[in-house]
Amino acid sequence: MRNRLTLAPLVAAALLATALPATPAAGAATRPCSAAGLVVWAGEEPGGGAAGSVYYRIEFTNLSNSTCTLAGFPKVSAVDLRGKRIGAVAKRAPGKKAKAVKLTRGQTATAQLQIVDALNYSPGECKPTWAAGLRIGVPGGGGGKVAPLAFQTCALASAKTLAVGAVTATD
Repeated sequence: MRNRLTLAPLVAAALLATALPATPAAGAATRPCSAAGLVVWAGEEPGGGAAGSVYYRIEFTNLSNSTCTLAGFPKVSAVDLRGKRIGAVAKRAPGKKAKAVKLTRGQTATAQLQIVDALNYSPGECKPTWAAGLRIGVPGGGGGKVAPLAFQTCALASAKTLAVGAVTATD
């Protein structure tokens, strides 16, 4: 009888261990972020102007219930009111090396976007037009969002008016 009583807790522990899902080990990789779980927007950088350019901060805030990872450079393009792309996709800006950024619920990562003034170009090499927003692809993840932002850009893809940096963790 005493052996059965000693053995019972061990059997119960073994049954519970097989029934419970395994928890990921510390430092285990998390899934890439998807657009469905993020709020994405663009705001002007404080003091974010330079001769012929304006700098914006693209923010990615995780509102999902899961931790996820962003990595690399977002794909950014200007869009019209119908969501149709205008001009060239943003080129990658030199600078910070791309690193993975882990976001728990409520955390934000950013990427810097430079928009060159379309009036820096001659009309023939630019064809200035107004954009209604930015289509922003989730870096290293899935999907994208449109962030409203009115600005003048070039309709011709040969004029590169957008440059985007790698996503970085916010402090």
